[in-house]
Amino acid sequence: MAAHSLSPPLSRLLFTVKYVSLHSRCCAVHSKAHYSTVYNPNEKTFDKILIANRGEIACRVIKTCKKMGIQTVAVHSDVDSSAVHVKMADEAICVGPAPTNKSYLNMDAIMDAIRVTGAQAVHPGYGFLSENKEFAKRLAAEGVMFIGPDTHAIQAMGDKIESKLIAKAAKVNTIPGFDGVVKTAEDAVKIAQEIGYPVMIKASAGGGGKGMRIAWNDDETREGFRFSSQEAASSFGDDRLLIEKYIDNPRHIEIQVLADKHGNALWLNERECSIQRRNQKVVEEAPSTFLDPVTRRAMGEQAVQLAKAVQYSSAGTVEFLVDSKKNFYFLEMNTRLQVEHPITECITGLDLVEQMIRVAKGYQLQHKQEDIPINGWAIESRVYAEDPYKSFGLPSIGRLSQYQEPLNLSNVRVDSGIQEGSDISIYYDPMISKLVTYGATRNEALAKMEDALDNYVIRGVTHNIPLLREIITHPRFISGDISTNFLPEVYPDGFKGHQLEVDARRELLASAAALYIAAQLRSQKVLGDQSKHIVSNDKNLSISVCLSRDASGMIVLQYLGTVFKVRVLSKLASELNSYMPEKVPEDTSSILRSPMPGTVVAVSIKPGDTVAEGQEICVIEAMKMQNSLTAARQAKVKSVHCKPGETVGEGDLLVELQ
Repeated sequence: MAAHSLSPPLSRLLFTVKYVSLHSRCCAVHSKAHYSTVYNPNEKTFDKILIANRGEIACRVIKTCKKMGIQTVAVHSDVDSSAVHVKMADEAICVGPAPTNKSYLNMDAIMDAIRVTGAQAVHPGYGFLSENKEFAKRLAAEGVMFIGPDTHAIQAMGDKIESKLIAKAAKVNTIPGFDGVVKTAEDAVKIAQEIGYPVMIKASAGGGGKGMRIAWNDDETREGFRFSSQEAASSFGDDRLLIEKYIDNPRHIEIQVLADKHGNALWLNERECSIQRRNQKVVEEAPSTFLDPVTRRAMGEQAVQLAKAVQYSSAGTVEFLVDSKKNFYFLEMNTRLQVEHPITECITGLDLVEQMIRVAKGYQLQHKQEDIPINGWAIESRVYAEDPYKSFGLPSIGRLSQYQEPLNLSNVRVDSGIQEGSDISIYYDPMISKLVTYGATRNEALAKMEDALDNYVIRGVTHNIPLLREIITHPRFISGDISTNFLPEVYPDGFKGHQLEVDARRELLASAAALYIAAQLRSQKVLGDQSKHIVSNDKNLSISVCLSRDASGMIVLQYLGTVFKVRVLSKLASELNSYMPEKVPEDTSSILRSPMPGTVVAVSIKPGDTVAEGQEICVIEAMKMQNSLTAARQAKVKSVHCKPGETVGEGDLLVELQ
C-alpha cells in the first residue's frame, strides 16, 4: 500500500481520546487562562452564601466563593438532586419539583432554605430571580444581603419602558419608539404604523431574547403581540409589551459596568454579541473588531452615566445596538451577572463574581478607570443541547453518555454544570457549557477555539458544535463583517452543516474505509483467525470521533465539526444490498410531527376544520420559548393527537390532515 500524508483536519480525525471522569474538573478554569485577580484574605465578606440558581452559573459562583473562603449553599429541584452544583456546594436544599415555578422561582422555599442554613447573602446568578425586585425586598426584610443592585435599580432597569425614560434623562442615546404600555393587538398595529415598519415588539420585563418579535407589517404585528405577551407571561409573569423602531442590520454590542455603594462606577470595555438566533446570543467576543477608541469611550461613559442615574451598585451590563456608521442606541440594562461575563474577565483580569461580593459587603472598588486594560482577545461559544439544523437550534434532550471538555488545551476555559451521565431535560435552559478561548490576538483566540471545538466530546444529545465551528471559521466572521442578521444571511435556507469539497470528501470516505477495515481486523483477531490479512504496523488506528457504526455498514463520523453518515460494505454485501427493498419516505405534507421535545401550549384547530397553507395548528413551548407550528398545505383536519398541557417528544405525531 502506498504511503500518503494526511491533511491537518484528517490528522485530527484519526487520533485516540482517552475518556476520563470530569467530576473533579467540572467548572474548572485551565491554569493558563487569564481571568482572575488575587483574592485578599484580609478582606472579610460573608461566612456563607446561598446561590439561588442551578447549572453552570451556580458552579461558577461556588468556585469564586471557595477561593474567598466562603461556605456555599446550593438549592435544587428534585430532578437536580445529583447535579454538579449540588455536589460542589457545602450544603444543599431541595426547593421543589422540576417545574421552575415550583422550585427555582419558588421564593417561599428559597427563603426557607436561607433560614435553615443561616446564609448571610444570596447570589442569584442570572435568569430565575436575579432581576426580581420582590425577591430582593424579601431578602432585605430578613436582613440577608442580595448580591446585586438595590431594588430601585432592579425595578427601574428591569422595566424597559421606565429604563428608556431614565436613559433619555441621563443623556443616553435611545431608539425611537412608543414609551407607554401597548394594551391590545390593534393598539400595537396603530403604534407600529405611526413609528414605521419594521418594528420590534418586546416584553417590558423581558430579557434573554424571550418575548421579542420583529414585525414588518400589520399581520405580523398582531401575531407578534400575541406571542410576545404569552412568552412574557410565561417567562416573567408580566405580559406588558412595548414597541420601538427596529434598526435593520445592527450590531449588538454591550458594555460591562461595575459600581459600588460609594458612587464609584467603571466601564470594563465591550463585548460583541451580534451572532444570535431568535434574539439569543450564540458566539461572543471581547473586545469588538468594530469599535474604535473614541466610540468605545463614548459608549462606556454613557453606560456609566446610566448606572449612576439609578445609583447602581454591583456588576451590570448596558446593551446597545450599533449601526453601520457607529451610531449607538440604548437597548436595555441587565441588572445582574451576564452569561458572557467570562470573556470580560479574560481581557481585564477581574473576577466579576468576587467584585460583586465585595461591593455587596460595602467595599469600594479597587480600581480606577485608567486601570482597566484590554489585554488580549477572548471568544465564547455557547455549547447547547440543540439541533442546529432546525431553526439554528431547537432543544434536544437526553443523557450525556460520554462527555469530555477540551481542558487539555492551554488558554481554554469551560464553565459548565454537567458531567458524564447528566440529563438534559425540557425543564431548563439547554446550555451544556460556555467554551471560552483566550489569545494575545484575535487570530490566536480563533485558532484555539477551533481546536477546542474539535477536541470537545459530547455524546448522548444533539449539540450545536457543528454550527459553532462553521461560524468561527466563516470568512465573514473572521473578517469581522457581522451583524445580528449574520445567521439568516449566511444560511438563508437554514444551516446544513459543513459542505465538503471533493478532496475533503475523499478523505472522509477513506477514513470510513479505514475504520471498516480496522473493525474487520479486530473481529478476526478476537476470533483467532489472522491468516488471511496482514496488518501494517502504522495502521493501528482508533478514531475518537467515530460516533457509531452498525451491522448494516453505516458509519457515523464527526469531521470538521459536522456529523456525516457513510456506508461501507464488502463487495458481496453491496451486491446483495441491491435486492433490499427501499424504505418509502413518510408523506410529511399530510402530518405534523413535533420538531422538538416540549409542552403543548395551544391547539388552534379541531377535526373537520379546513386549514390554509401557513395557518397555525398548534404552539409548542420548550425552555420557555414558544414555537408556532403551521400547516404545510391547505387541507382538512383528519385527527388531532395532542392537547394543551401535554408533554411531547421530538417526532411525536400531533395532527393528521386529509
